Amino acid sequence: MLRDAQGLEVTTNSPDAIQAINHFVDQSLSYGKDIEQAILQGIVADPTCALAHAYAAAHYLSWESAEGRKWAVPHLKGANCYQARATEREQLYIRAITAWAEGAVEQAIAGHEALVGKFPQDLLAIQQGQYHYFYGGDQAGLLRIAEKAWAVHQDNHYLYGMIAFGLEQSHRLQEAETVGRQAIAMNRHDPWAHHAVAHVMETQKRVEEGINWMESFADTWENCNSMLYTHNWWHVALYYLAQGDTRKVLELYDTHIWGRAWKESPKDQIGAISLLMRLELSGVSVGHRWQELSTYLPQRMHEHALPFQDLHYVYALARSGQTCLVTEMFLSMEAYAQTVQRSLKQVWTQVAMPTARAMVAYAEGDYRQTIARLKPILGKLWMLGGSHTQRELFEQIYRDALFRDQDYQQNYFPQPHYPVPSFGQQSIAKAS
Repeated sequence: MLRDAQGLEVTTNSPDAIQAINHFVDQSLSYGKDIEQAILQGIVADPTCALAHAYAAAHYLSWESAEGRKWAVPHLKGANCYQARATEREQLYIRAITAWAEGAVEQAIAGHEALVGKFPQDLLAIQQGQYHYFYGGDQAGLLRIAEKAWAVHQDNHYLYGMIAFGLEQSHRLQEAETVGRQAIAMNRHDPWAHHAVAHVMETQKRVEEGINWMESFADTWENCNSMLYTHNWWHVALYYLAQGDTRKVLELYDTHIWGRAWKESPKDQIGAISLLMRLELSGVSVGHRWQELSTYLPQRMHEHALPFQDLHYVYALARSGQTCLVTEMFLSMEAYAQTVQRSLKQVWTQVAMPTARAMVAYAEGDYRQTIARLKPILGKLWMLGGSHTQRELFEQIYRDALFRDQDYQQNYFPQPHYPVPSFGQQSIAKAS
């Protein structure tokens, strides 16, 4: 029995396995490039280490794809095979990851909460608990699980970054920025803390400051995996979009977002799709980019890993004119929605499916149908997960549909039946 860098016991007698686990945890917390390689080295060092197998399974599950689930299966089997001699913490972790693999997200969250309650040193369990809260739209949980570790990690910048993001999503913006800046004062190379402060500046419309903030750290993102590398540049692109510099946004899309993406990765795909949507909402022609991106999406149609992802996929397929694939995906989503656990069924049937139909209607120019589908569920969109910034896109589509729908304009903003003076002309007449 040895201890890892967090002081937690790991059931292994291999120093090489411990070294690999330490590297894996650090890479996971920093969103580094070597996550997969690190944990596989740990398994090579000790093939009977249950925790190493569980870590590998969690990594592959985080891909949120069929391929990732396939790669996770043997490691889940390994973790459960060797867990009988594992520590209490390791067993709690293995149960949480097994629940995640089975689609029992509430059980996975409960497992991480129990683990962190007993072993608050475990920052990776906190990060993964936050992950589930994030995609469940639970901002309170996102913050609460990180705050549990405050007493034992007051000098750890990773925890500061996680708390900062939880504070921002809970609308405690000033505190979020303070804590995020404290994280970076400890370690400039903390991309999640950069990201948390970027959210604050976006919310407060501090556009120029946000650009300067993010670009001052961009050199450090070269050490990130493609998900956070492209996502942090996505935030930079949103700042430039707010300035109206759409040429710069397209350049960032081509060079740092889709241009540097792992194109088979769902999370990288989602970022690219959402940016193209925002560009078109700003009146920008994105040219061939929908067609290029959509070639990677047919394999996503039947995965249904997250409703948030499916909404982006189906919209991109619609925008690229693949009507048959859109129909196929709708049918697949409807069938899947009937099979999920009760805790997720409401999200899929009452929120995700109407939103998906609204997104396709918007993509096809049917603004009345977009309004009809979205209006009743605007107050439930939080259930889809994602950040405030990411979910705002659905509300932007609703507002744009209202603007474009002629019947809505006539019913709610009818033309007056009396002459309206032109104040501009009156002013000119008086001046002359």
